[in-house]
Amino acid sequence: RATVFPQAIGLAATWNVDLMRRVAEAISTEARAKYHDAQTRPAPTGPETLMTLPGRTAGLTYWSPNINIFRDPRWGRGQETYGEDPYLTARMGVAFVVGMQGDDPHYLKVVATPKHYAVHSGPEPERHTFDARVSEADMVDTYLPAFRATVVEGKAESVMCVYNAVNGTPGCASSDLLQKRLRGQWGFTGYVVSDCGAVDDIHRTHKFTPSLGAAAGAAVKAGTDLTCGTEYKTLVDEVKAGRVSETEIDRAVARLFVARFRLGMFDPPARVPYARIPISANDSAAHRHLAREAAREAIVLLKNEEGVLPLGASVRRIAAVGPSADDPVAVLGSYNGISSRQVTPLDGIERQFPNAVVRHALGATYTGTTPALVPSAFLGPPDGKGHGLLGEYFDNDDLRGEPALRRRERRAYFDMEMEPADVLAAVGRERYSVRWTGTLTPTAAGEYQMIVRTNRWNRTGKARMFLDGQELDFGGGPGTQITSTQAAPAIRRPGLAKVQLEAGRKYAVRVEFRQTGKGGSIQLSWVPPAAPALAEAEALARDSDVAIVCVGLSSDLEGEEMRGLSIPGFRGGDRTALELPEPQEALIEAIVGTGRPVIVVLTSGSAVALNRAAANAKAVLAAWYG
Repeated sequence: RATVFPQAIGLAATWNVDLMRRVAEAISTEARAKYHDAQTRPAPTGPETLMTLPGRTAGLTYWSPNINIFRDPRWGRGQETYGEDPYLTARMGVAFVVGMQGDDPHYLKVVATPKHYAVHSGPEPERHTFDARVSEADMVDTYLPAFRATVVEGKAESVMCVYNAVNGTPGCASSDLLQKRLRGQWGFTGYVVSDCGAVDDIHRTHKFTPSLGAAAGAAVKAGTDLTCGTEYKTLVDEVKAGRVSETEIDRAVARLFVARFRLGMFDPPARVPYARIPISANDSAAHRHLAREAAREAIVLLKNEEGVLPLGASVRRIAAVGPSADDPVAVLGSYNGISSRQVTPLDGIERQFPNAVVRHALGATYTGTTPALVPSAFLGPPDGKGHGLLGEYFDNDDLRGEPALRRRERRAYFDMEMEPADVLAAVGRERYSVRWTGTLTPTAAGEYQMIVRTNRWNRTGKARMFLDGQELDFGGGPGTQITSTQAAPAIRRPGLAKVQLEAGRKYAVRVEFRQTGKGGSIQLSWVPPAAPALAEAEALARDSDVAIVCVGLSSDLEGEEMRGLSIPGFRGGDRTALELPEPQEALIEAIVGTGRPVIVVLTSGSAVALNRAAANAKAVLAAWYG
């Protein structure tokens, strides 16, 4: 866990360079705290992967900032950048690098890694194959100023090279980019690391070399000192064959060791000033206060007719509707941190207006076909008191014996990385199991599409669901447990079970989750019938003083290389249209039609055309992710 700040595009919207530096200082402080705390713990044993290794959050090299230019607003990873302005990107990038690497004359606090060098702004589905043909004027005026600034002014210790080719040469094999410009013109003395698998792309997708070994050799010769991958294993044969010299290998190794020396990895901790940062600095009250400051400055007020905002204390009935109103995933964005205090818009509204009646309705899913978390109002625990489900947590991976922990789940959502200490103490982070029981009561009859979604990085978790004792078929036949490779994100792969449900009937629901590895997450999601969901939100708004409509996108729709994602408006992590998906536009129009004041809150990582919303809502805010 760590303090989580707004997504990069939101931080850019603050236009506050000093704030960016302070955010980076907080991040690097927590990085050092985690690193030195990890040094006191036993080394992990057994099979580990990148996404399950506890120490993966305790490193000192950070592959950030992403200072690519967000030139096409349809690019899914634009949320990780500082926008389309080369000047703003440069200023924010320098502030981030300086804040991360610290100001000690001898030691680096952490290593910052500006990426992806260079001309890498989508499209995501073609990123391993496309060749960016760029004029020298565009290179110098648009794509390179931020990289030059982070190297020359920020003194970045590392740079990451790209998947794509630039003017005919793969980025990680480009002597023009890595030698002539980076080291020759800008005086860079640090190390270059490839994006993951980019060296393999030199041979496999760009066909730039006749073999993988030749690709590794070309990368080393051009100045790629480190690969994120296994391609450099082939360098042994390349050296033996005389195609790569030992001097070229030594040069790369020396640059990597210089970084480790500058991090103080070979010095006694007493000599390294950053080694004295205690673990209590992680997720501290001061850092959470800074995160709140950053979040407030990031939010952009796009419209405020008749001074409807801020809402006054006289508001007694609030309708919070829309797919992102109570979606814990939607507030995160891509490459998110793990927050100990995750707050959805609904949570925030309830806390801000404790004396008001705040009611929630989904209204619509993001696209009409993508699953949304089942709202708690439709769920009931076995004792029939209140909303939600009974959660039982076992310290084994097969639901054996008595549960180590029982609790009421307000949401049908669980993420081990975000759980409080009592859950970790009861079942641990690995080889555990979960059972949710209760009732599901639809308010409208029709076809519902159900799914139990799991974390897409989790390869060792399996889930199943029963409705009135009947196991649902998620595509693999009865008795087949869905895994992360089938279910998450659900919109990318088969896995929706279609069921006909009756209005007002209480269905017994049971969800089982078995985790044989570490971490893991599950959420009970559905695609409800569209018309009744819209009507419910409309009725709720009509019976309220004000309606807050939370719409937008999520990291299930826009993000990095989402293979297999192809639905209207979205493709492979990118967007194919700028408009808000039609079901959400229809939701806004219906809520506006009630005559109640409407406040639209847009959560997204990129520009969204709010056509009807901008025309008819009283207020519109861009809240980004995070």
